Amino acid sequence: MQTYLTLTELRRKLGNRSRSAIYADLAAGRLPQPIKLGGRIYWPEGDIDAHLRDLNQQAT
Repeated sequence: MQTYLTLTELRRKLGNRSRSAIYADLAAGRLPQPIKLGGRIYWPEGDIDAHLRDLNQQAT
């Protein structure tokens, strides 16, 4: 079953990045786009985890 992260949970997962930094990363294409459910936005946790793994592999 897919788990979805709120902005607060995403911020925590990304090392307490600021809200504005997350939105700047979204605008620049450095983070997967969220999905909108019932007027709120959520990020599929699997997409974020895969994205972080890819970044980690690129850094090594």
